[in-house]
Amino acid sequence: MAHALEGTTVRLETSVGNMTVEFFTQKAPGHVENFVKLAKQGFYDGTRFHRVIPGFMIQGGDPNTKTDNDRSWGTGGPGWQIKAEFNDVHHERGVLSMARSSDPNSAGSQFFVCHGEAGFLDRQYTAFGRLVDGFETLDKIATAKCKPGGEGSRPVEPVKIVKAVVVEAPKKA
Repeated sequence: MAHALEGTTVRLETSVGNMTVEFFTQKAPGHVENFVKLAKQGFYDGTRFHRVIPGFMIQGGDPNTKTDNDRSWGTGGPGWQIKAEFNDVHHERGVLSMARSSDPNSAGSQFFVCHGEAGFLDRQYTAFGRLVDGFETLDKIATAKCKPGGEGSRPVEPVKIVKAVVVEAPKKA
């Protein structure tokens, strides 16, 4: 049976370019619904990519990144958590997946886009979409100069999601 969001995409309009994602509605319906709901509400607008590791991934979706208090970055969410929907999607360049804590059912709003091969995450993180456009933007974000310290993964020049735009699939007659 077709999922209600089948064919829907989200365009992440960032301060360095756009990325468009399509979704795996059959493999992770709850995660797709959650992400699209948050995008429609404007939840992601103004958030920053706060964790960037070239060759691995870029992470965003934390509402705390709308403030300059970077000590809280990476800890925020929408106020709820969603159950894991681990599946057989291989984590590789362009795959969209949900970030979480050590609890498999702790995902909320934070997500990451794989910049490179990340098969060690397969069946441990919920992959729920993939880039269909904007790989050059992914590369720009992933290779941005980062601040030293910790894992050295916070971009010196903030990269923001200006707007997350939901593009619904045309209705079939």
